[in-house]
Amino acid sequence: MIQYTIAVEGMACSMCEAHVNDAVRRAFPVKKVTSSHSKGQTQILSEETLDEDALRQAISATGYQVLSIQSAPYEKKSRFPFRK
Repeated sequence: MIQYTIAVEGMACSMCEAHVNDAVRRAFPVKKVTSSHSKGQTQILSEETLDEDALRQAISATGYQVLSIQSAPYEKKSRFPFRK
């Protein structure tokens, strides 16, 4: 799984977060998407690699500006880290 962290400018409230989340869900088959207007970022979990240009376009179409996109492999954190 891949985690994308996107810096988004222009989100001011929870409705803004919902607009960005809905745009991402409509454009891509993602596992999870969450946005935070206070942090100015959106996080996406996806099984497959996403086209970054299409991702920028999907978010920009809602009226918000994508400042940067970072991706990294995602590993689920264990609830019991002391168990191996």
